[in-house]
Amino acid sequence: MTRSLFFGAAFAAFGGLLFAPMSHSAEVLKPLPAAPALSAKAYVLMEYESGRLLVAHNEIQQYEPASLTKVMTHYIVSDEIQKGLLSPELEVTVSEKAWRMQGSKMFIEVGDAVRVDQLIKGMVIQSGNDATVQLAEVIAGSEDTFADLMNQYATHLGMRDTSFRNATGMPNGEHLTTARDLATLSQALIRDFPEAYKLHSEREFEYNNIKQKNRNELLWRDESVDGLKTGHTNAAGYGLIASAERDGMRLISVVMGADSAQSRISETAKLLNYGFRFFETKRLFKAEEAMDEVRVWKGAARTVPVGMLEELTVAIPRGHGDQLESNLELRRALEAPVAKGDELGVLVVLSGGEVLVEQPVVALEDVERGGVVDIARDSILQVFE
Repeated sequence: MTRSLFFGAAFAAFGGLLFAPMSHSAEVLKPLPAAPALSAKAYVLMEYESGRLLVAHNEIQQYEPASLTKVMTHYIVSDEIQKGLLSPELEVTVSEKAWRMQGSKMFIEVGDAVRVDQLIKGMVIQSGNDATVQLAEVIAGSEDTFADLMNQYATHLGMRDTSFRNATGMPNGEHLTTARDLATLSQALIRDFPEAYKLHSEREFEYNNIKQKNRNELLWRDESVDGLKTGHTNAAGYGLIASAERDGMRLISVVMGADSAQSRISETAKLLNYGFRFFETKRLFKAEEAMDEVRVWKGAARTVPVGMLEELTVAIPRGHGDQLESNLELRRALEAPVAKGDELGVLVVLSGGEVLVEQPVVALEDVERGGVVDIARDSILQVFE
């Protein structure tokens, strides 16, 4: 069973589902300007809520990520804390390996007792390789074992072209990821650990009487930017993951392989400004809003409402809201029992023939097995269906 649904101008109101043809505006829609070509090896711009890539260049080409790696380490640390397996107040003794790490440092000293929450700040704000290795050892016993854990998380998050070999991003020809995978990871960090993410907006951190600034200079230049991570090695070039929110829309940008620290800032700014200027988000359905219903045989109820358990948002070019169209494909009927969350069809949202969203729709309620009379009646009716 397929229903064609159209979204018209009145759709600006939240969650409005219209069962009428879309309005025909006399205004001629201007074509979307081409995205800026950046001076970088690879880059993407993602709309946070939908996960749609608005701009992409070499997005699945593998490159070394340098310290952009630490976003995954922070994700795992945050997950351990949320699960109660790691306490931010825990004091750990600094290992010799952590102390000896080269590159950016928090400047922890071997044998010192340091709290986990201090190590997290040293990793996130100062990009300390020493703090990162120490956290990896606390969680997994060794950095090698932690790298195995990182790859398990990458698979779970859908990072299809990523292979981690260490916790820090130190040079390694087999330590590779893509701009698309880093955007996916960043989206997951913001979504799953919003409190932990706030740390990425802090501009400086002092430890051992050494104050260091966050290397993400966009935090000073653009008030809408609240994260996320810089990276640099000779092999990787200069990279930056940034996230910003303006007028209720959040974008995530990833730039890999820029030529300089200044270039990664200017190229990221171009990407974010393009996205905010020429795109907007539309919230199509509220969480658990009924889109339609499906016949249920032999159940305590004759139908079950279908929809989505979370609200649905799409990113579209500004002014193109009238062009949205959606097709809802549902099962014709099913037999009880039905559990809330059972997949009963798929919703496809298009704009100008381009598929923006293809997402399952589910039962919004439980439907128990009916009584003897319900079952007998429907057994007869099914014969003539």
